[in-house]
Amino acid sequence: MPVEITWWGHATCTVEDANVRVLTDPLFARRLAHLRRRRGVLPPPDAWRADVAVVSHLHADHLHVPSLARLAPGTRLLVPRGAPRAVPGLRRLTHLRISEVEPGEVTSVRGVRIRAVPARHDGRRLPVGRHRSPALGFVVEGEARTYFAGDTGLFEDMAREVGPVDVALLPVGGWGPYLGEGHLDAGRAAEALARLGPGSAVPVHYGTYWPIGMDAVRPHEFHAPGEEFVRLAALRAPGVTVHRLDHGESVRPEVVR
Repeated sequence: MPVEITWWGHATCTVEDANVRVLTDPLFARRLAHLRRRRGVLPPPDAWRADVAVVSHLHADHLHVPSLARLAPGTRLLVPRGAPRAVPGLRRLTHLRISEVEPGEVTSVRGVRIRAVPARHDGRRLPVGRHRSPALGFVVEGEARTYFAGDTGLFEDMAREVGPVDVALLPVGGWGPYLGEGHLDAGRAAEALARLGPGSAVPVHYGTYWPIGMDAVRPHEFHAPGEEFVRLAALRAPGVTVHRLDHGESVRPEVVR
């Protein structure tokens, strides 16, 4: 079966390749602290089904313990090295098979390789404190090579450290009116696309969560990043096919080797 990508909202996607389901940064909450889900219904129970789930870094909108608790017993969970020490709630998820990984490590699941790659992002659980875990991206290598960037800024060796990929799942926005250092906006994501040179791309990490009471504050930053990424990608990486998905929508990108 060709690779199939489903975007559930924010950074949560299912990558199905060679009959292996990989779930990225599971977040199944209607509300998270000061954030509420403003667009897209909550993912259905089928979204919780995975052979392996990956967590890119420790921020609560990417490592959400209550969402991880919904995964079926025996599901493999790949987290940045040091995560269980920094997030004690992970240690209570005894029904999951948790592995700590760092850049360069490869996990194989029924012939599909999941390779951890570097990201340039603050990987701490809280805004203050020690850096105990690296922020990661992941490349799922089966019939296609699919790069899930997690949260990252641009970095010099991105193409070399990520390697050749067929599909790129790139963050193009955020959950608030301003993006700090270590993030991609639509323009920087288009530049990342030009560096990586995949055949296809899917914009993620935008248009889902927004701070409560801030609906009128820079609404452009909530609604527009996906369309802006499509426009800028056409200028900076015209050879890449961009699939802007609605919440819950799937695509089977063409893979040409």
